[in-house]
Amino acid sequence: MKTVILLIFTILLFVTLLGGSFIFWQEKFTASPVLSNVLPIASNVVEEQTVLLFVGDIMLDRGVEFYIQQHDDWRWPFLNVKDIFQKADLVFGNLESVISDKGEKVGSMYSFRADPKTMEGLVFSGIDVVSVANNHSIDYGPEAFVDSLERLKEAGIDYVGGGVTRNEAETVVVKVIKGTTIGIIAYSTKGSPLWQAGENSPGISWMDSTRLSQLKKDIEVAKENVDILVVSFHFGEEYQKEPSMTQQILSKAAIDAGADFIIGHHSHVVQPVEQYKDSWIAYGLGNFIFDQNFSPDTMEGLVLKVEVEKQGIVNVIPLRVNISKESQPTILIK
Repeated sequence: MKTVILLIFTILLFVTLLGGSFIFWQEKFTASPVLSNVLPIASNVVEEQTVLLFVGDIMLDRGVEFYIQQHDDWRWPFLNVKDIFQKADLVFGNLESVISDKGEKVGSMYSFRADPKTMEGLVFSGIDVVSVANNHSIDYGPEAFVDSLERLKEAGIDYVGGGVTRNEAETVVVKVIKGTTIGIIAYSTKGSPLWQAGENSPGISWMDSTRLSQLKKDIEVAKENVDILVVSFHFGEEYQKEPSMTQQILSKAAIDAGADFIIGHHSHVVQPVEQYKDSWIAYGLGNFIFDQNFSPDTMEGLVLKVEVEKQGIVNVIPLRVNISKESQPTILIK
């Protein structure tokens, strides 16, 4: 009998001590000021950082379309990059081919006009903004160019550097992301000055050495309304790995006027990325989606990952791009 009583007493004592311990540890963790601050701090870091991606030339005609049709999938060129694009807050690239079934070829033998169904791939990828200021914008005349702009608009993809009037071509695309206002404008030094948009006629935003004062004025006005201003230039010489004097003059003039980032296209090969003052210049991002599989240099590109916090650029991370023989890019994440 004594043994039973002793056993019951021991069990009751154990339960009492266990319950007290549970309450003690529960109170200790719920009342901890350190743990109560962990989640809000981590959450704020994620919310404040904005990730921008800038990619090179995107051409969806010719050999690229051939492989799209081979795989019977209009999303084919973007299958390997969609997940990376979706994680970014903004993705920008140079659209090197109009997307239309209208117009007649007025350009050279290297004229590009992509099937309207290729828009499915652009939408699928999550690209937000494209520059249409380049030397292939009017390959099939103003009719195809305007049709392409309309199709981009209907798809919800913003375009910059071109329009149905000069005012639209020179308009700054503005995106407000997590409290940071980002502006993008675009120009081309390639093609023809006759392609420049008029007061009431479609075309691109043209730039050359005679318009430097206008460039500075455009940037000064644009910068007044944004935290970060990106200027896209279609400039330089094809297949040259170093920037030309024109590229350097325009880029540094733009930064001197207030630009924060210069994005260059046209070289089809990667050119240097450098810091100038407190801003950055990517002279040439090379190809992103293209069918130039005749050399290793044209089958590599660069994506710039730009991290923004508190209305300022905090990181610029270059990411290599490998383009397959079937015109499908893969971004090599570090």
